[in-house]
Amino acid sequence: MSPKAAGLAAKMGYKNIRVYLKGDPGWAKDGKTLVSADSFVNTGNIVLVDLRSADEAAKGHIKGAVNIPIAKLAASESAFPAKKSAPIVLYGNGSDAEAAAKTITGWGYKTVALVDGGLAKFTARGNKLTTGPAATEIKWVRKLGANEVSLADFMKASEGGTSQVILDVRTKDEAGAGMFKNAVNIPLDEIGKRVAELPKDKELLVHCTTGARAQMALGPLAKAGLKARFLTADVECEKGKCQAND
Repeated sequence: MSPKAAGLAAKMGYKNIRVYLKGDPGWAKDGKTLVSADSFVNTGNIVLVDLRSADEAAKGHIKGAVNIPIAKLAASESAFPAKKSAPIVLYGNGSDAEAAAKTITGWGYKTVALVDGGLAKFTARGNKLTTGPAATEIKWVRKLGANEVSLADFMKASEGGTSQVILDVRTKDEAGAGMFKNAVNIPLDEIGKRVAELPKDKELLVHCTTGARAQMALGPLAKAGLKARFLTADVECEKGKCQAND
């Protein structure tokens, strides 16, 4: 999506444009940290971890946070969700959050971020804290967002078990490496002019490689009066076959 955004910026007249092709995944893979928006920290379906001592957390912590002191983190891997797609957000003292992010990323979790600026700046931006003992056990359940399809339902449709149609909005080159059964490939930037090719009497289940482009596709599809849901999952295709993991 970055090159597309850069192209739009160029059409708007901007001259000094650069693209970071690796995106968020590449940034994290290179050992650099990400931060979460306050709205995501406050209301997102996340695993929020307070790395401070139990006493510090009791004096004031973010609502929904689980208290796992940094000294106990290395021995707490089994306490985290089995699904590596679970979004983890951290805060603590000093550089504890950065150190914890590296540890948890090393366990294989794909989305690990920090509270932007730590607890002090979080509260300075007007966010409130909760007092009293913080939870000590992680209880996270994957929740589907609005217009999102479950991986199980998507895979059933891809095998021809339903009347739904799989819409692949990846580029032609990406689709060339492989596609799901019963899928139709229309790249995201072509949907507006090719929407007439899609059936109006069937639900569309849209996918890309992560879910970002698939979610963006819902706008023009809805505008055209088509019913659609999108898949959030890591889609990998090789030797003509695709698999999805959440």
